[in-house]
Amino acid sequence: MMVNYRERIIALWTAFLLGILFHTQLGLMPLFHGLSVAESQHASQLSDISIIMWLMLGFFVIPMFAIISTSFANSKRDRVLHFALTVFYSVMNLLHLVADLFVQPILWYQITLMVILFLIGLLLNLVSFQWMKAQPKSHKPQPRLTSYQS
Repeated sequence: MMVNYRERIIALWTAFLLGILFHTQLGLMPLFHGLSVAESQHASQLSDISIIMWLMLGFFVIPMFAIISTSFANSKRDRVLHFALTVFYSVMNLLHLVADLFVQPILWYQITLMVILFLIGLLLNLVSFQWMKAQPKSHKPQPRLTSYQS
């Protein structure tokens, strides 16, 4: 039975993206109940946080591109780059998890979600590593069958 690493990777990236979207939504939910949210810096206008918005956009868009490229690419170089990307995201998730432990008050539901996202990331690392090590399907033409009719 042939393991389809690409399907698994796409499913894991999709779960990861849904998780980080939910992480953002959880952070904003207090606003819908008249409560304040944790603030990292005070800004008076949108341009004050422009760099943060661009970084967040990149953090969300890169996995979207990883899903698309996984669907179409299968070269060794693509698989190595993809594995490196998954490791980068795991490191970033771990740093974010640790940073969330210093936000006061500690929001344990957010920590729980970040741990789940980190575990999804580790599974993504594993499957991506397996895909990187797997031999790509050969596209060599099949030998032609010939008949020995006289």
